Amino acid sequence: MNIGLHHFIVLSALLFAIGFFGVLLRKNTLVIYMCLELMLVATTLALVAFSRFNGTVDGNVFVFFILTVAAAEVAVGLAIIVALFRRRQTVQVEELNALKN
Repeated sequence: MNIGLHHFIVLSALLFAIGFFGVLLRKNTLVIYMCLELMLVATTLALVAFSRFNGTVDGNVFVFFILTVAAAEVAVGLAIIVALFRRRQTVQVEELNALKN
């Protein structure tokens, strides 16, 4: 069986859809954060697949920049989640309304 570009794009779209619906439907901030990271991985998979299909390294270079931003995002995002938990004692989205009393 020959694995082509179509298989990678379908897998990337499936991962992105799972992450997207996870962000929309979940109530826990940690799970939402993991779903955002899953969406980021899906886009990098698509970029690498397109890069390999076209025979260039442009997509691979762009993935390195995305992974660098993702590493910084992990540090800042987890710090925000920990700070919210310390202040409110919860990570549930419904209970984290800053505009309420």
